[in-house]
Order: sequence, then structure tokens, then C-alpha cells
Amino acid sequence: MLTKKVSKVFILIVLLVSLLSLLKFNYCRATNWASPGNYVHACYTDIPALFSERDLDTNTFPYQSSYNSMEYPPIIGLGNWLISFITPQQDSHRWFFDINAFVIIILFLISALIVRKIKPEFSYLYPVAPAVAASLFINWDLWATVTALAAIYLFDKKKYEASSIWLGISIATKFFPIVFLLPIAIIFYKQRSLKDFYLYFFKSILIAAAFNLPLAVLYFDGWWRFFRLNLNRADDFGSIWYAANLLGFKLPAINYLYTIITILLFIALGFFLIKLPMTPKLAQVAFFAVVVFTTTSKVYSPQYVLWLTPLAVIALTKSTQQITFWLWQATEIIYHLAIWQYLAGYSGATFGLPAGAYAIASLLRVVGIITFTYLLLRDISAKSTVKKS
Repeated sequence: MLTKKVSKVFILIVLLVSLLSLLKFNYCRATNWASPGNYVHACYTDIPALFSERDLDTNTFPYQSSYNSMEYPPIIGLGNWLISFITPQQDSHRWFFDINAFVIIILFLISALIVRKIKPEFSYLYPVAPAVAASLFINWDLWATVTALAAIYLFDKKKYEASSIWLGISIATKFFPIVFLLPIAIIFYKQRSLKDFYLYFFKSILIAAAFNLPLAVLYFDGWWRFFRLNLNRADDFGSIWYAANLLGFKLPAINYLYTIITILLFIALGFFLIKLPMTPKLAQVAFFAVVVFTTTSKVYSPQYVLWLTPLAVIALTKSTQQITFWLWQATEIIYHLAIWQYLAGYSGATFGLPAGAYAIASLLRVVGIITFTYLLLRDISAKSTVKKS
């Protein structure tokens, strides 16, 4: 009986946070996302912007153009194309946002319930995290977050086939869950079951390919646009590279530097996981792979916190880690406010955040997540050593 009551309270909290997030975005909804108000009021969202910019308002297939296709993997592109057919023509931008917002709220609830299944003692941290509430409706990131969490939950239950299917779906939604394959490979290696890893890897890639290959064959240029934009992207908002540039440090050959540092950090993470005395659960270590991926990335969008926060919560091992969790969240919300005020200056607002202050906010966020990550790594290592002994 108590569990049912707690579950109802938890669901109520998730729905209340969703409502508060909608209120944050309502100013933009009421003003039809006019600039610079959408930045000044921190309620910008890609959802209505890309509805018209990618011709979804005319039900155009999202990957047929070589220069104007959806810059996301197939499930997001095709999913929004289908939503465009049920979007009323009158006030279509608002309706498109509202339908997407409803889907996102449902996915937010499902993702929170999965987090609760994996880590019930800390699960409330995910829905009440301020940066999560502030970012819910910026983009479609929760579409991938919920499937990634499902893959983690099933993997740790040793339901590898189901997990591989969900991971493949997640990769075909947003590309970032592909980094889970590193800790998954090491977990299988430590279990001396590499054959299971090969099967898991093959199934995940096969599922992802099932969504990607038809588009690659029929609309290669439009499908490849997502990969081309990411490969050719220069240093962009939120990244350490962009912050360094704003502060006057001109780093040469960003693409090579980014690639080398990312590979080295993934090697270091792999070495750390191999050296752990005990085999970790995927829920404990998936967070670290995404931290590497996002910290060295050439862009850090504020909604990436929707990838990181649930993974951080399921990686927690003791209550004292909540202090650094909240400190990290504080740096995320500072960055969330900073990027919009910085962009407000770009779009002609009377006031905007100076470039130097924005760079400092970007680096402060990095310091926050690195500190939190370091303490998690230290505690997981210590806990693993104690269990082994």
C-alpha cells in the first residue's frame, strides 16, 4: 500500500514538473516564438522552428532534400513527419509544439519510472533537477533518453536481446547512445563472454541499420546531412573549444584535436573499467561514457542535460554524492540561462550576456560535471575494491 502511495506521489511530481516546464515555455508559445523574446525569456525550442524550416508544415518528407533535411537520425525525422499529418493547419506551429509536448511529457514520465526501477532511493532527483525542468521542450532528446534507459535496465537484468533492440532504436533516434557499447564490451569482457558481446553488438547495429539503410539507399544526401553537419562542424556553442575561442585561445585543427582527445579519454575510461576489481553494472558506468562524449564534443546544447541527469542518478552509490550532484546541476542551470542571454545579444536584444561571461559559464559547467564525475569514479572504485576483498 505504501509503495502504491509513493508511486502516485512520484508520478504527481513528474507531472507537476512537466506543467512548470510548460509554463516556462508558454511566453514563447503565446508570442509565436518571436525573436529576441524567445532568448530573453529562455523559452526557445527547436520544435516549432524546425517545423517550418524543414518544411514539415507542408508534410514534406524530412530526408528528401540534400541541403534542408532533418539534422537528426531517422526516428526523430520520421516521427515528426508523421506528427505533421495530424497537426491542424490553423495555428499549426502551436499545435505542432503542443502535440510534441504531450509526447515528451509521456516519455518523461516513462523515463522517470525506469529510473525509479533502477535506482529507487535516488529517483526523485531526476524529475526535480532544475536543469531538467528548464530543458524538457527544447528538442526531442527524451525520445532517445527513454529508449537508452530501457536498454540499460534490461541489460542489467541480463535480458540482452531485448536490451540490444532498445539500444539500436535509441541509436536510430539520437546518435549518442552508441557510446554505451564501450562499457557494454568491457562488462562482457570481464564476464568472459565476448561471444555474447558480439551478438549484442550485431543486433544493436542491425536494428539501427534497419531504420537508417532504407533512407541511405533512397535519399543518401538527405540522410547523410546529419553526419556531414557533425563531421564538418566548427567549434560551436557550449563546447570547451568555443569557450576557449571566446577567451582568445585560438586552438588549431579543432577536428583533429577533438578526435584525439576524445579517443584518449575513451581509452582511459576503458582502462579504468577493466581495472575495477568487480564487474560493474551498466547503470553504474553508462554515465561516464556520455560525459566523455558531451564534454569533448564540438557543441554542448542545453538539452543534453536530459541525457546526463537520469544516467547520473542511476550511477549514484551513496547519499553524500547528492551534494556534488546539486552543485553540478547548479552549473547546468547557470549555463542554461547564460546561453539564452548570450544568444539574445546576437538577435538584437537591448541587453545580452557578454562573450567572456558566456565562456566562463560554459567552462563552469564543465568544471561542475568533471568534479561530480571524478567523485563518482572514486567512489565506484572504492566500493568495488571493498566488495572484492
